[in-house]
Amino acid sequence: MEVNVLDISGKETGAKVQLPESVFGVEPNDHAIYLDVKQYLANQRQGTHKSKQRNEIAGSTRKLHKQKGTGGARAGSIKSPLFNGGGRIFGPQPRDYSFKLNKKLKALARKSALSYKAKENNIVVLDDVNFDSIKTKNYINLVNNLKVAEEKTLLVLAEQNNNVYLSSRNLKKTKVITANQLNTYDVLNAGKLLLTAASVKTLEEAFAK
Repeated sequence: MEVNVLDISGKETGAKVQLPESVFGVEPNDHAIYLDVKQYLANQRQGTHKSKQRNEIAGSTRKLHKQKGTGGARAGSIKSPLFNGGGRIFGPQPRDYSFKLNKKLKALARKSALSYKAKENNIVVLDDVNFDSIKTKNYINLVNNLKVAEEKTLLVLAEQNNNVYLSSRNLKKTKVITANQLNTYDVLNAGKLLLTAASVKTLEEAFAK
């Protein structure tokens, strides 16, 4: 699949980039995508939720009243889960939600997500993206020139560029990552995928391993 290469002003440079079929033209595997996105979201969870059990509640352990003869249910302590302020039965405890997936499945999920973007013509290839200074206005001009200001965009660079990253950080609908940080969730969450010619080559080399 050939794509015209644009510059940061949104004009065609005359060059074209071949999106490799092995990365952007595979048969998408929806279940692999589901598992990879599920893992990504699970890994974001802190898992620090905690409620107190009856042995952790501050309070007296004195028996509230005699066992029999009151006409009410027996009660052993004010910390019983049956009373307001008592402990909680089977409440949440700190845990690790992360789980592992094998590398081949994760690679298939990423290629499937990229293939969906290619089929929907939601990939824009740029010659290069670089700013002389850190200004949010620079990135706003970029998305305006590419006519994608109203969409969520994911810009994938071949290597880290602080000027570009910091210029985009204040904008809600944009995200800038490097090719080695690419993940299925970010690709699918973006309306338009912005790649540089160098990042296309980096992705091809990464998935060829």
